[in-house]
Amino acid sequence: MSKPWYKNYEAGVPHSLEIPNISLFEVLDASARRFSDRPAATFMGAQLTYRQLQSLANAFAAALVDMGVQKGDRVAIHLPNSPQFLLAYYGVLKAGGVIVPCNPLYVEREMESQLNNSGAEVILTLSRFYPLVARIRPKTKLRHVIVTNIKEYFPPLLKTLFTLFKEKKDGHRVEVPVDSTTHLLPALLQRYAGKQPPQVDINPAEDLAVLMYTGGTTGIPKGAMLTHRNLLSNAKQIQAWFNKMEEGKERILTVLPLFHSYAMTTCLNLGIMTGSVLILLPQFILKDVLQTIQKQRPTLFPGVPTMYVAIINHPEIKKYDLSSITACISGAAGLPVEVQARFEELTGGRLVEGYGLSEASPVTHANPIFGHRKSGRMGLPVPGTDAKVVSLEDGTEVPPGEVGELAVSGPQVMKGYWQNPEETELVLKGGWLFTGDMATMDEDGYFAIVDRKKDMIIAGGYNIYPREVEEVLYTHPKVQEAVVASVPDAYRGETVKAYIVLKEGQECTPEEIIEYCKGRMAKYKVPTQVEFRTSLPKTLIGKILRRALVEEERQKHLSKAT
Repeated sequence: MSKPWYKNYEAGVPHSLEIPNISLFEVLDASARRFSDRPAATFMGAQLTYRQLQSLANAFAAALVDMGVQKGDRVAIHLPNSPQFLLAYYGVLKAGGVIVPCNPLYVEREMESQLNNSGAEVILTLSRFYPLVARIRPKTKLRHVIVTNIKEYFPPLLKTLFTLFKEKKDGHRVEVPVDSTTHLLPALLQRYAGKQPPQVDINPAEDLAVLMYTGGTTGIPKGAMLTHRNLLSNAKQIQAWFNKMEEGKERILTVLPLFHSYAMTTCLNLGIMTGSVLILLPQFILKDVLQTIQKQRPTLFPGVPTMYVAIINHPEIKKYDLSSITACISGAAGLPVEVQARFEELTGGRLVEGYGLSEASPVTHANPIFGHRKSGRMGLPVPGTDAKVVSLEDGTEVPPGEVGELAVSGPQVMKGYWQNPEETELVLKGGWLFTGDMATMDEDGYFAIVDRKKDMIIAGGYNIYPREVEEVLYTHPKVQEAVVASVPDAYRGETVKAYIVLKEGQECTPEEIIEYCKGRMAKYKVPTQVEFRTSLPKTLIGKILRRALVEEERQKHLSKAT
């Protein structure tokens, strides 16, 4: 059936896709045959070729099988972006295991909860994190712990300097009591070098590849069950959307954390499938990112708005050559129009807003890269994806322009939540994934997120969507970052509070911000409170944590009440 968005697809972008019936580790095998001597990844100046990555993944898989890992067993990867993450990712899949990516910033309680919920029996962790894993190990089902040092894939000189001056100071030099259940990764890889693991029979449409933990639509962490086909489909969809991608020639700046579904698809799976080079950075440090872009010349840069905001506001940005970047998709939060325009001016490339959620592997929508895009909209459903906006009252589809809940369907949508049929039934209905996001669709098929259903502020009976207020705040010449959240109000029930980080060297008053907003939005939407901060709470991926601010205000309110 014809959809309104098809007429706005770029030339060459198909309406639907044929997804090969293969597993994700077969994708690496295919690229290793086609691009054997091409670098699969660069890390701190060192390179790892596709042939080397395949060999290391095979060795890791063989080691896991000897540890007793069988098809369907969960294996946790607790690492920052590094070659070790790549070899473990494909090694776990080749052994038939299911990957449980863990956030390196998690504290003991969060790690213990995720490991126990997933039932992971093996974990690969960084030496710096080993003490945490050792403390919680007795309270989990972990049978084997594998430890790696971040320096293992550094080039020789950097490795020596790191060992002498940083390893101990930064907490990476840790005594690991090696025994039959605690292993060092280099020793394992050496012992199993050249070995092929037994072939595992994978049904890509049914067998899980990843348990991706997400707050979902309720904020309570749950494991989204993503199959090999889910993840391969989404990588294929993004490849089709980047219709000018050249296989074997792209260079992808990989600073988004690979434990997150966004980076797993737009960097790792897309990159390996297309024979691209993954330029790995373990964290977003602005100076390192700018120097890396100038030196290593990435062509694609998937990111989040806070990354692009930091880049365009660097006081010496004009000293860096960013011209290699041809295309970026921004996700995880709304992309302010001002940020998009300035970034494109600096790079000459295209920066477009997209949308996704972990339950959909994650990408479902994006603006055309080189075609017609609409500011403030997340774009069109990607090939093979259907979408609709439905009424919160009765679930019927609403007309173009009206606000409702966004629902999507497609080959990238998860099987459900791990061991949680109740939550699964709340979001998967009749082949549709109900996202919990409030959205609109216009007559041309362009969708816009109004806001999260749970982030909506109801003040004096009016529905206020934080993103709409934030878009205005970002147009203020003194504002670098802004987020709006609900705070308790005795009269209105809730009211709007803005948290703002000013650009370097700028001064401003709350009254100035409030006055600025009054001329640009309805009176009931104008923030009644403004707080200036030096920074805003963010996830490791760089997404601003609105919920943390809401909870902070709630605690303040409770303290006053008692």
